Formats: sequence, C-alpha cells, structure tokens
Amino acid sequence: MEHKTLKAADRQGTGKGRARALRREGLIPAVIYGHTEPKSIAVDAHEFATKFHAVSESTIISLKLDKHSHDVLIRDFQEDCVSGKIIHIDFYEIERGKVLRTNVALQLTGTPVGVREGGLLESFVHEVEVECLPKDLPERIVVDVTGLGLSHSIHIRDVASPEGVKILNSSDQVVCTVAHKRVEEKPEAGEEEALAEAAEGAAASGEEAAEE
Repeated sequence: MEHKTLKAADRQGTGKGRARALRREGLIPAVIYGHTEPKSIAVDAHEFATKFHAVSESTIISLKLDKHSHDVLIRDFQEDCVSGKIIHIDFYEIERGKVLRTNVALQLTGTPVGVREGGLLESFVHEVEVECLPKDLPERIVVDVTGLGLSHSIHIRDVASPEGVKILNSSDQVVCTVAHKRVEEKPEAGEEEALAEAAEGAAASGEEAAEE
C-alpha cells in the first residue's frame, strides 16, 4: 500500500473569484468530505505536482491540516483543458479499520504466447473497483499474461486479487484477449482488372471534359 503525505491549509471564502486568486498564489482549491462535514481547503500546487506524478484513487494520503492528520483518497479532480494543470481536487476521508471502496489500476505484465505467434494483445479493463480495509489497499493489481494464447482471454474471475481485497467488477468481464491480426483482403484478379478499367475510364472522361 502506497502512503504519502501532503500539507493543506484551511480555505477562507468560496466562489470562482476566490479560487482564481488561490491559483495565482500557487495553491489548488480542494475539499475534504466523507464521514464528516465537507471542509474547504487548499494544497500547494508545486508540492502536489512533485509528489503525485499521476493521480491515483488507490494512494492513501495523510493530509496534514493544522495539527491534525486526515487519511484521504483522491476521489475526483479537475484539469485545465489548455494547460493540463489540476485546478481542483476532491479528497475522500477514510476511516482506519473500516471497509472502503475505490478503484485500483490493473497492470498487465509479460509477453503472451499468442503475441509471439503473431497475435495482437487487446486490453479492455485498465482499473477495477475493489472493496477492502485501508491497510490492504494495493497500489495496483498485476496480471501475468505470459501464458495467454491466440483467441484466448483473461476474465475478471481469472485475476488473483491480493489478500483481503475483493474485486467488485462482474466476473465475466473480459480484461484482455489475444486476437488474430486483421489482414486486409486483396481483390481477386478479375476485380483488379475491373478497377483498373474503371480508373482508366474516369481519367479519359476527365481529359475529354478538359478539351471541351
């Protein structure tokens, strides 16, 4: 389980104007919610970008607010469509010892047998919803695809979840498959001649129109 720390401060005032002012100061407006009343806060944009190169719902964060620490998950965030910078974060506070639900990334590892035989690995599920205690929350779930043959698939029921972790997705959901590569059908000899004649006819018509 990955566990990181992040400093936060109380956010005074709400509204778009106040949020823009905070961003100019190098802060990200945010909110904490969960088993307590929602609380408006702000976190340092530079610290967040340094510690969180990718936003994940499976990383437990110890949010340091005043003299208190809150264990939270990133439940949602907003990005600026132009700069790509995060402009707002929703933190969900969790309780130690109480079961939680969140999403965890699936990571495929290995080169399938079917790919070595000329197939193409297609992946359909990149994260799964899990239920577990905070202490058992994995950063990711690794799926070994080495033994996957041509036209074979791995389903959710085939994924080995870590101890104490329950995957909530449908057991029949396809995680990945090795498919045959699609080959474009070439036209037969007769079809090739017909296409060539049609092209020549079109070219001739164009020349006659030009002469007129």
